Amino acid sequence: MIIKSAEILCVGTEILIGDIVNTNAAHISAQLSELGISQYYQSAIGDNSERLEHCIKQALSRCDLLIITGGLGPTYDDLTKETVAKLAGVRMVTHKPSLERIKSFFESRNLTMTGNNAKQAMMPVGATVFENNCGTAPGMALEISASRFDDGSEDIYRAAESSVRTIILLPGPPHEMKAMFEDQVKPYLATRSDEILLSKNIMLFGISESAAEYVLSDMMLMSSNPTIAPYCGDGEVRLRVTARAKTPEVCEKKCAKAIEQILHTSVSDYFYGINTSLEKAVVTEACKLGLHVTTAESCTGGLTAGAITAVPGSSAVFDGGVVTYSNDMKKKLLGVRDETLRDFGAVSPETAREMALGALELTGADISVSVTGIAGPGGGSEEKPVGLVYIAVASKAGLTNHPSHPVLCHPSASVCSHFTSDNTDITVLRCQFSDSRERVRTLSVKSALAALLSALRLAGTRKKH
Repeated sequence: MIIKSAEILCVGTEILIGDIVNTNAAHISAQLSELGISQYYQSAIGDNSERLEHCIKQALSRCDLLIITGGLGPTYDDLTKETVAKLAGVRMVTHKPSLERIKSFFESRNLTMTGNNAKQAMMPVGATVFENNCGTAPGMALEISASRFDDGSEDIYRAAESSVRTIILLPGPPHEMKAMFEDQVKPYLATRSDEILLSKNIMLFGISESAAEYVLSDMMLMSSNPTIAPYCGDGEVRLRVTARAKTPEVCEKKCAKAIEQILHTSVSDYFYGINTSLEKAVVTEACKLGLHVTTAESCTGGLTAGAITAVPGSSAVFDGGVVTYSNDMKKKLLGVRDETLRDFGAVSPETAREMALGALELTGADISVSVTGIAGPGGGSEEKPVGLVYIAVASKAGLTNHPSHPVLCHPSASVCSHFTSDNTDITVLRCQFSDSRERVRTLSVKSALAALLSALRLAGTRKKH
């Protein structure tokens, strides 16, 4: 039996009222894509047996596979298994291995098992049971004849091809669900899929989604395998290239060919990596070159340093950074001059430049990046509005900007100065971000990382020559 299409149904009133974020659907979707199983519909429902029954019937009239998370607990409102058994026309029985595992779970933790926990070991007759190695609720798969659900409707989401419908039930807690899916459900489904999907993400910074799509529109329309789809992030664009084939090797070749074609277009000016992030790209490039980087931050309060140090292995290239929120700290720690702050202010290209130079002096790093700005919501003026941010990148290892390798920067940013002093090359960017304080800070961090990566790449070109 081959499974071509699937739906995801997440059960829990807490999802509907916003008490928790539904991360389960996103994780399962990614796993299904890898297995080559298509999806056209997802839904969430509260803990109500009648509504749940209706949703299951609808889903199984459209797809080969329905994955349900949640509703497997010991309480009275956990009714997912019972509802599925009723629809399948089978009775519930105690699955003795699951009951023993549940008892062992409580005993190993010196906890008392209450009677209602035994409910979790009840399974529909004929189910394939998945062990829960992280909790008490086992999962299951049950195959049911399609004739019980095929209503002959012309639903636009209808994609069922099999004569058998499969229901998989998984626990709601994400750490339990993910472990069960990876260890048991994925192998179960792998035998029921005749193709796989593989995706590669081309990461761009400094170009809008609409501009990227304009450049690549013909390629996107003409490509069916692999497909090319743009996704917009905070100041960046992800181009997802997805290939379908019977083996990973064939998928890899299809993706590689499409990526090569894409990077022969003008979007290559904004390219910073495949399946990566700006902070990972910075650490990878710095490690490759053997160069150390540092940060000097004001309005971002250490978020740039935090992004870098979140990357494993960053200690090899990042010894430390400085947060100088007040003018006094800018002077004491980074050597920003009194007259600079007096004549130009803390938010100025001059201050950003001196912060970057001071960070190099303080840490002995090869390349530094500084950030100073007005994150808001207050503090702005007509001359210096909220969202105005200056970013300076200073390098002892090479250039920070060059026509052949222009500095990566946000569409709202522009180079306001570039010069060399005492064998240190410095570029200052002027950015004008908008929206909330959080977004201004997020875009400032990404812009700082992009400027840092640009300088590292230029240092790399010098080493080659």
